[in-house]
Amino acid sequence: MGMELHAESAGCAEMEIAEITDSDLFKLVRHALKSVIQGDPDQYEQLLRVMHPDEGVLPDVALLVTCLKALSGSVSCLDIVHHKSLIASILQMSMWNYGTDVMDALMEFNISLATSSGQYVDLCLEMLVSNFMPPDSFISLLNQPRGILRKGQVIDRVHSTLTYIAKLVPLSPLRLERMITERMPHIFTKEPLILIYVENMLKLESGAIGDLVGRTMLVAIMDKLIDLDVDIAWDDILQEDFTKGIFDMELGDLEWPMDDGQQNGDELQISWMERYFSGNLNAQKLDSLIVLTFEHLNICKESGRLSQVFHTLLQSFQQTVLMAYKSKFAQFVLFYACSLDPENCGRRFADTLFHKFKSSKYPEWRMSAVAYLASYLARAKFLPISFVAEYVESLLEWCSSYCFNQGGSINPKAHKEFYAGCQALMYVLCFRMRSMLAIPRIRSRISKHIEDILRHPLSPLMVCLPSIVEEFLRLAKVTHLDVPDNVVSSNLLESELSMAFGGRERLDTFFPFDPCLLMKSDRFIRPNFVYWSMVRNSYDNDDDDEGTSDEDDIEICTAGNGINIPNDGAARSYDQDLDEFGNKMSKMSITPKVAQWGELQSGRQMPSSLLPCPDSL
Repeated sequence: MGMELHAESAGCAEMEIAEITDSDLFKLVRHALKSVIQGDPDQYEQLLRVMHPDEGVLPDVALLVTCLKALSGSVSCLDIVHHKSLIASILQMSMWNYGTDVMDALMEFNISLATSSGQYVDLCLEMLVSNFMPPDSFISLLNQPRGILRKGQVIDRVHSTLTYIAKLVPLSPLRLERMITERMPHIFTKEPLILIYVENMLKLESGAIGDLVGRTMLVAIMDKLIDLDVDIAWDDILQEDFTKGIFDMELGDLEWPMDDGQQNGDELQISWMERYFSGNLNAQKLDSLIVLTFEHLNICKESGRLSQVFHTLLQSFQQTVLMAYKSKFAQFVLFYACSLDPENCGRRFADTLFHKFKSSKYPEWRMSAVAYLASYLARAKFLPISFVAEYVESLLEWCSSYCFNQGGSINPKAHKEFYAGCQALMYVLCFRMRSMLAIPRIRSRISKHIEDILRHPLSPLMVCLPSIVEEFLRLAKVTHLDVPDNVVSSNLLESELSMAFGGRERLDTFFPFDPCLLMKSDRFIRPNFVYWSMVRNSYDNDDDDEGTSDEDDIEICTAGNGINIPNDGAARSYDQDLDEFGNKMSKMSITPKVAQWGELQSGRQMPSSLLPCPDSL
């Protein structure tokens, strides 16, 4: 093949327009590389201008591709000192700005350079990682057909090149994972850029070198989710009087002044999201990243890799998420993974939490673990009741053993793990009591321990959150469970005693799997989630109709079928779910009674979610 070399485009003022073959151009390129070392930079500078033409001059694509191919065959002539500017000019080129011919030539040069000498490996890897994201000027095209096509062309070539280099340079994956984590965009990066970067990380995790770099990719992604999560403050949701309010339910506890026809479900959902997260770019980024991770987990499920991926997620959870008390949403990655494989992932998660609660040497870790366990057992719709009962019994046995070995009286700080365990028990039972007590064997085991624990001189009913205690006792009465009934209602969310055992981090108010308030993520979580309104209706019906026996409408759940919410006579529509999504935003706060919202109906308060104290935020 021959090509016409224009003096203007090549910067060769002394050369005339001539027909030159590819082999001749290869020789010219090699001569330019050698001559600059000998002190003659003219042809070398002409070569630089081919790579980066002067401003306003369009590149000669054919000449650029041929020169890149010539350089690919001449890497042995390159010197990292004398040819530094040429190497840099090539490796700084963005593939997003070129067609497939230039992309292929760039990747060919990258592979040749990386495999020629170890001193170039990092430079070549940096070039590939830099192409994870497009230039800012390209962002607006990402959702257009041309941009989608270009994105696929770039990403496919970047990853195939990374795989090829990894085969020829065995240590390159170690360098690559360090480089990717170090160059990971900060939380204030534009959403399309951080999304596409994480998309590349997930592609690596599931790709040919996933066994080498996959774990690091997943851990780095979880860390980024946590960074975004803790940056989202609840200042707009917390009320000024944090300690004196009444915790409201997720749905239906407040008599809203809004007419039923004022807004449809979608409008209500969006209006509430906009109220709290409008303008909060990090909340929107977090939502999109969690959805991206959910979709990746679905792919892993289909390919049979979910168990392997979950192992890494579980390790990351123990190292970071478990102790991130301000985390509100990142933990739903674990929740969703468990919903995809309850028998394997779901059990491993619960086992890990209970083991951490029993054996960790740090009290705060133990309290956090049992809070996660309680919230998980209460909220996971996909868990069979026999599964939940197994862990409730284990918690009962642990608390009972603690009581047997401990004397004295109330001491929230000295026995904080015990109070955390008791509160976890009551919280789970508020959600699952009826279904568990419907099984005689389970009812017998619960009754065997629960009264002795609650009547112990350590007095958990006096220390745990009043709102949980009162709801638990009310439901225990409805289901005829023998428990102490001499606790005076305080109508308060918390007490000085509960704050004392909760500590500075307020772990007494930590319920990590409260309703997910991120709009896009909620679509994945909602089908697998137990909302308090699902459980509450059956108990309220019993309060209204004392002549009805518990067995008339009791909730039965067999192993393997997950929770089965009793039918209260009216089908639960999707619009009702959307209404709940909007209302649950307000229920994430400690809300004082106000006239325009109406009075809470007696016995219908249950801490579906509690926030850290303002000081910890």
